Amino acid sequence: MSAAADVVGAPTRTERRRPRVRRLGWWAVAAGLTVLGFVWVFPFLWMVSASLKTSGEVFSGGLGLIPETPQWENYTRAWTDGRFGSYLRNTIIVTLATTLIVVVRCALAGYVIGRYRFPGSRLIIGIFVATLFVPTGYTIIPIVKVSLELGLLNSLAGMILALGGAANVAAILIYAGYFRGMPAELEEAAIVDGAGFLRVFGKIMLPLSMPVTATVAILTFLSTWNAFFLPLVFSFSNPALRTVSVGMQAFVGENSTDWPGMAAAGVISILPVVVLFIFMQKYFVEGIAGAVKS
Repeated sequence: MSAAADVVGAPTRTERRRPRVRRLGWWAVAAGLTVLGFVWVFPFLWMVSASLKTSGEVFSGGLGLIPETPQWENYTRAWTDGRFGSYLRNTIIVTLATTLIVVVRCALAGYVIGRYRFPGSRLIIGIFVATLFVPTGYTIIPIVKVSLELGLLNSLAGMILALGGAANVAAILIYAGYFRGMPAELEEAAIVDGAGFLRVFGKIMLPLSMPVTATVAILTFLSTWNAFFLPLVFSFSNPALRTVSVGMQAFVGENSTDWPGMAAAGVISILPVVVLFIFMQKYFVEGIAGAVKS
């Protein structure tokens, strides 16, 4: 009787195949994602490889990644002759200052729009949304005109104010949506204790919005680091003010282009962002997740 029960309770051939099929499916998915990951990262690997090649090898080597003889002097040429040390310093100053301005300004605007109801608040939100469809090129003329009148056109301060003073509508709306969902009891308790507007914002609301703040800071940092149009205009008559994205043009000559030098400069410009992501990937993920939840 027990032997019969064992036979009846034994797994069937179909049930035995299921774990095997699942393992094969897992390996197939892993292989596909590995191939996609390599295709995704291949341009960066090729840029690193090209930065260690000669100009002739860049064109004759095709898609090969291993240089015949590493040309480390390409990095020396990009750093000294291409002045990328100065450009990198300018980029760090402009990016950090712009990120700070955008975070503070957008957090304050988003807090007011998200927590207060006043005449014309819906109209203001509508105007903000409408500006999302205005191309950047249409605003460059008034920005240059105002900067010229204020004497800020050929300066890092003018570049910072131009980048930090942009609409940043998406950041404001993200903050507004996040603050709107926070309980009103937090503010009411602080007001009862005698806290004013700035104290409520700085001591209570802003610390609670750190996931959104991380999101806005990350996105602003990346967009400012890669900005090209405004830094080009503000450094047009003063090459010493160039950022790394504008400095790439120094390797493009009238009759030829220094592709290995440009690749080395590209590696130098992207390396700080890669290092930042490696050490702060936890905050990157938490910041983006916080923005989605809001």
